[in-house]
Amino acid sequence: MTDFQLIASVAVIHILAVISPGPDFFMALKNSISYSRKTGVLTAIGFGLGIAVHIFYSLAGLALIISKSIVLFSIIKYLGVTYLLYIGIKSFISKSQDVTYKKSKKKQDISPFKAISMGFLTNVLNPKATLFFLSLFTLVISPNTNSQTLAIISIILVFDTMLWFSLVAIFITHIRILKTYNNYQKVFGKIFGGILIAIGLKIAFSD
Repeated sequence: MTDFQLIASVAVIHILAVISPGPDFFMALKNSISYSRKTGVLTAIGFGLGIAVHIFYSLAGLALIISKSIVLFSIIKYLGVTYLLYIGIKSFISKSQDVTYKKSKKKQDISPFKAISMGFLTNVLNPKATLFFLSLFTLVISPNTNSQTLAIISIILVFDTMLWFSLVAIFITHIRILKTYNNYQKVFGKIFGGILIAIGLKIAFSD
């Protein structure tokens, strides 16, 4: 496989994985419509930073160590589960507030740091992401791959993640969608919260 074919293959595999609904997707939806488009984009940046961590330990060979250590993998797994359950329950019991772009009625937002942190923690503590990068860097990317190609792949993985979830944030905060959300905010809060709780429990009880 040529370097170009490898880069293209990894890009396609990753974008399909990113598009598939999971903790990142539902966190992006929740933060975008519960707070603001800006917060949704900042959350997407957090996801990208989380991807950078997965890439770093994969290149450093730590992914192989994690795959061989049940205890270490379990710690990462249950940290992720705990965080998802916390965010899910918080969303499930949250009170309704109108979301609007008018300054006079603007809902209180969270800080950029908190938005990025939420995205980062959701991604980096997701054990399925660990498994994905373990598979990617052991089965698809050869240990002999040159550093330039690895750098390009790394940039693509981070950029794809940030771009996709930024687009999700921009789309979901369209004014018509926001009006619908305001009418059914309690329902959406319970749906997103329930989904995050369900994902957390599914991960907790998976092998």
